[in-house]
Amino acid sequence: MFAFSIPASAFSDSKEEEEPELLTESAIVVDKSSGLTLFEKNAEQEMYPASLTKMATAIYAIENADLDEKVTVSENARSVEGTRVYLEEGEEVSLEKLVQGLLINSGNDAGVAIAEHLSGSEESFAEDLNEYLEQEVGLEDTNFTNPHGLHDEDHVTTAADLAKLTRYALKDPDFKEYFGAEELDWKGESWETTILSHHRLLLEDKGLTITGGKTGYVEKSGNTLATSAKEDGMEVIVITLKSDSQDIAYSETEKLLDYTFDTIEAPDIPEMEAFSIKGKERAFFKSSSLLNMVN
Repeated sequence: MFAFSIPASAFSDSKEEEEPELLTESAIVVDKSSGLTLFEKNAEQEMYPASLTKMATAIYAIENADLDEKVTVSENARSVEGTRVYLEEGEEVSLEKLVQGLLINSGNDAGVAIAEHLSGSEESFAEDLNEYLEQEVGLEDTNFTNPHGLHDEDHVTTAADLAKLTRYALKDPDFKEYFGAEELDWKGESWETTILSHHRLLLEDKGLTITGGKTGYVEKSGNTLATSAKEDGMEVIVITLKSDSQDIAYSETEKLLDYTFDTIEAPDIPEMEAFSIKGKERAFFKSSSLLNMVN
C-alpha cells in the first residue's frame, strides 16, 4: 500500500472548482505541450474507438508513404459499409486526398484504400499499424484489426492511448491541417461536393477555440469524440468514449474544456508535482488532490 504526502505548493494559488461529473463512460484531458493529464475518468479502461481509429490510419500513412502517390481503388474498398467518400472501383486518387477524406468526412472506403495500398490487405495493414503504434507512438493498450473502426470485438484501445496518439499526430503539420479542416472541396468520379467536418464544435466553436477534431460512432462503441482546443497559450486534447448520444459527447467535451481552461493556466503546468508509480509518471493537479497520469 502506498502512502502519499501532498506538498502545500500543490494547492497554492489554485481556483476552487469541482471536477465535472460525466455520463460518458471514459474520458481524458491532456495538455498537448507537456503531456500532463489534467482530468481522467476510466482512462485506461478497454474501449471501442469507432472512427477515432482513423487518426491512427492517417498518421501512419503520412509518416510511411508519399502523399503524392496514386492509389487505385479496389472493389473491396468501394463496397465497404458505413460512411464513405463514394470512391469508384478503378478510380485513381492521391494518397493525400484519401487521408483528407478519411479525417474530414470519415470515409471508410478511403481507409480501406489506404490500407490496401500500403500493406496489400486490411489484415496486413492492421499488423503493420499495431507495430507502428506500439514502437513509434508508444501505445500500450491498443489493438486495431482494421483501418476505419467498424466494430470488431478485438478492435480496442483506451482514452489514454487515444490522447497519446492525438498528441503524437498533431506534431505533424499535414495531420494538424487535416484534423483542423472545417471543409474540403471534393471532386471524384461519382461525387462532387464540399464535404464538411463531422465535428460539430469545430464548425460552431461556441466561444471555444477548437483547433481540430474527429468523431466516431458504431452501436457497440457509442459516440466517441476527439477534440483539440487552445486558449491563452494552452492547448489541450479531450477524448470522450461511449457517450449515449452526440449531445452528451459534445456537451461533456465542452464541460471538460471549460473546467480545464477555468481551473489551470499554461504557466501552472511546469509547477505541477510529479512522481512515478509502477513505472508511470503521475502528477498533482494544483486545484485538486486527485492524482493524474502523465502520458
